[in-house]
Amino acid sequence: MFSLSEENYLKAIFHLETAYKSGVSTNALAEEMQTKASSVTDMVKRLSDKDLVNYKKYQGVKLSDAGKKAAVEVIRKHRLWEVFLVEKLGFNWDEVHEVAEQLEHIKSEKLTNELDKFLDYPKKDPHGDPIPDANGKFTVADRILLSALKKGESGICVGVKDSSVEFLQYLDKNGISLGKEIKVLEKEDFDQSMLIKMEKNEIRISHQISTNLFIKTI
Repeated sequence: MFSLSEENYLKAIFHLETAYKSGVSTNALAEEMQTKASSVTDMVKRLSDKDLVNYKKYQGVKLSDAGKKAAVEVIRKHRLWEVFLVEKLGFNWDEVHEVAEQLEHIKSEKLTNELDKFLDYPKKDPHGDPIPDANGKFTVADRILLSALKKGESGICVGVKDSSVEFLQYLDKNGISLGKEIKVLEKEDFDQSMLIKMEKNEIRISHQISTNLFIKTI
C-alpha cells in the first residue's frame, strides 16, 4: 500500500521518464509536482527506501520495476475512470481529469477489473491516451503530431498532448475532436501556423496547437 502522495510522485516520474531517458532531475520533478526541490528530495528518499525508485546524485531518478508497476496501476485506474465519467455519466472531456485524480487512488483491484469489464475493456481514454491492461501492457499507438504534416496531407485526430482544461475547451470551441479528419491546406514557413480543413470548416491554427494534437496519417 502506498500513500496518495507517493502514488502521485510515481505517476509523475513515469510520465517524465519519456523526456528524461537517463533519469528525471529533482528540479523537473519539482516543477511537475508544483512543489519545492527540498520536498522532492525527501519524497525521493522515501520512495528509494521502499525500492520504488533508483536515485543517483546528478543523474536523477528512475523507477524500479516495482515503482513502474505501481505507477502503471494508478494510470490504468485514472484512465478507466475518465472513460466511465464520459461514457456513462455524461461528463465532457475537459471535466474528468480532476475527478479521476481522486478516484485513481481507490485501493481495490477487484473494482478496477470490474470497471474495465463493465466498460468493455477500452483501449484509450477520452483524450486518446492508451489504457494499460491488467498486466500493465499498453497498446502502442501509431501516431504523429499534426505539426509534422505537410501541405496537402491529411490525418485522423487520435489524441491530445496537452490535456489542460483550457486547451480542451479551445478544441471544443473550434470543433476539433478525436476521430475527425484534418487536412492541411496551408503551412506558413515563417511561424509554422496552418490552415486546416475539417469537413466543410476551415480554421487557422498556431504552431502551439498543431504540436499538441496527435494524428494518424491516412
